Amino acid sequence: MTGGVNRKISAASARAHTRRTKQNSSLKFPPGIFSKILLVLLVGILAWAFQAIRPPPPKTCGSPGGPPITAPRIKLRDGRHLAYKEHGVSKDVAKFKIIVVHGFKACRHNPAVADHLSLEIVEELGIYIVSFDRPGYGESDPHPKRTLKSFALDVEELADQLGLGSKFYVIGLSMGGELTWSCLKYIPHRLAGVTLLAPAINYWWPGFPANLSNEAYHLLPTPDQWAVRVAHYTPWLTYWWNTQKWFSGYTVIADNPDIFSQQDKEIFAKLSTEKRYLEHVIQQGEYESYHRDMMFAFGTWELDPMDLDNPFPNNKVSVHLWQGDEDRLVPIKLQRYITRQLPWIHYHELPGSGHFFPFIDGMSDKIIKAMLTGE
Repeated sequence: MTGGVNRKISAASARAHTRRTKQNSSLKFPPGIFSKILLVLLVGILAWAFQAIRPPPPKTCGSPGGPPITAPRIKLRDGRHLAYKEHGVSKDVAKFKIIVVHGFKACRHNPAVADHLSLEIVEELGIYIVSFDRPGYGESDPHPKRTLKSFALDVEELADQLGLGSKFYVIGLSMGGELTWSCLKYIPHRLAGVTLLAPAINYWWPGFPANLSNEAYHLLPTPDQWAVRVAHYTPWLTYWWNTQKWFSGYTVIADNPDIFSQQDKEIFAKLSTEKRYLEHVIQQGEYESYHRDMMFAFGTWELDPMDLDNPFPNNKVSVHLWQGDEDRLVPIKLQRYITRQLPWIHYHELPGSGHFFPFIDGMSDKIIKAMLTGE
């Protein structure tokens, strides 16, 4: 009996073992299947990431499907076009000829000073002003390979093609003011005078003491700290960073009211004409206008303004810098430091003013008089 029982148990065990073996064999996967699945997933993620960070192609004015050309334009030596707009008296009778460089989120239609000068000052002094769309804005062709020098040469070529003479004045606001430093570096022999209005700051200019630039940098809202840092260190991520929906991008693009002073908010309420041009500003794409502007303004510069020697040692040409002490976009402490390093600049600090003080009633007249007549 004992032997019979053992044989029965052994047979049952054998059948159970057979079932387990069959079950185990049915769960086996072909060799290398997991690595292949991971590879496919990785390729899919990379393809998605590439599409997410890749900016769309520009809608160049005059191209098939692009916006129409409505403005007068010049053709530059490299084949690009600059769109421009003329203001004031005819350049044929003008005593003073001025080129205005617009800021971020702007275009030739809403430059500082040009549309806010009193008719009396324009006619009394004989002022001609030309504003132009910077590359990628409005109706000017994009310029992916732009440099500070190429920008200064664009300004010079615009003056030459419009027949402004051997010397002319330049006024730049905000990011346009920041770029105007390049004119002082590369074309000083063409300048009759320069005015920088709340020029933007690059926190990585080597002339700043590290503690000072870090302190000013951390005054920015946290989303702007990240957006500016991305534009500097990983510019290829700038488009994605400012278009994704997971967290805030550059708050200046979104017109976050918290970043503006009380005076700026009051000015905005009056500038209804400025807002109507917003679609025109970005009609070739936000990447070619806003995002390239950020990469250029906060990228690695080929010059440091604080290294500039006085390009006008005979004092026949004056350089003015105006800054509001309640500007929340451009740190006043950095602007003060720059002007202390460059004592040849006439510094005008405006108590109680924000970033958009040039649009205050009567301020454009003061700015122009200071540059043209020394008043």
